[in-house]
Amino acid sequence: MTLLLEGVRIVDLSAVISGPMATQILADQGADVIKVEAPGPGDIVRYLGPTKNGVNAMFTAVNRNKRGIVLNLKSPEGRQVLLDLVKTADVIVENFRPGALERLGLGYPQLKAVNDGLIYVSMSGFGDHGPYAKRRVYDPVIQATSGFSFTQANAATGEPQLIQTLVCDKTMAITAAQAITAALYAKAKGRGGRLVEINMLDSAIAFLWPDAYYNLVFEEGANRAPDFASFYSIRKTKDGYITMLAISDDEFRATTRAIGRPDIADDPRFKTVVDRMQNAKVMTDIISAIVAQFATAELTARLEAEDVPHARVLKRE
Repeated sequence: MTLLLEGVRIVDLSAVISGPMATQILADQGADVIKVEAPGPGDIVRYLGPTKNGVNAMFTAVNRNKRGIVLNLKSPEGRQVLLDLVKTADVIVENFRPGALERLGLGYPQLKAVNDGLIYVSMSGFGDHGPYAKRRVYDPVIQATSGFSFTQANAATGEPQLIQTLVCDKTMAITAAQAITAALYAKAKGRGGRLVEINMLDSAIAFLWPDAYYNLVFEEGANRAPDFASFYSIRKTKDGYITMLAISDDEFRATTRAIGRPDIADDPRFKTVVDRMQNAKVMTDIISAIVAQFATAELTARLEAEDVPHARVLKRE
């Protein structure tokens, strides 16, 4: 079977998660990705997380299906080898801090001179300009800056919390992979190579915008709504945990039937989706108290019978 990106060559100068994951997505789709690492320890992700027989789980997850080469880009010889690779590449991806590659003579203008059709993808934390441009960035920094942490705030105390996964890195990776394929499409249509600049803060805010930021869309005159995630909850049963979500009126009525309390659907506080959003905490407290009386297996069977969106909360194992 021919993969969709077969014949596309990508030189990957990126490290850690966001850049490597972006190119891994494209490698899985058939692109020939050549990962460049510096001499010595190489990509720091090689040492994060579990390792077996010298193979690291996290490194493998974001660098599978790639070829590798070690180059010292601070040496003339290393830079020349990179330039030779660029001559036959469709894409180069880097996530150095702004200005670092330009100082080595490997910025977009220099590489464009070697390969006019090159797609040069520059990934950064806060972009190439502005007061934060030079800052060193990891995922929690963007979670804090973008609003992710307050989106995850503790409902009882309002204390901001971090999402316990590299959500901003991975969001940026998916954004970059899409941008690269769009640039490849434009090139195939005769629009040439280009510089593609992507930053983690913009990617995170764009990801949050449809729901977490919806109260900021209109400047004035709009009614404010509770956070969309006020519908979300993990509910304790007698012997475990479940989650369920009823958005439409039909789904809500089905939920009340499943828990044996169809009368709740007639409560004026919960008649419509707007009513339920405005009274989400009261509704959640009432339903959670009822859910706690059921064993997980019984409740999931009842929810399944009523076609209510739900899931037993599973451990990672």
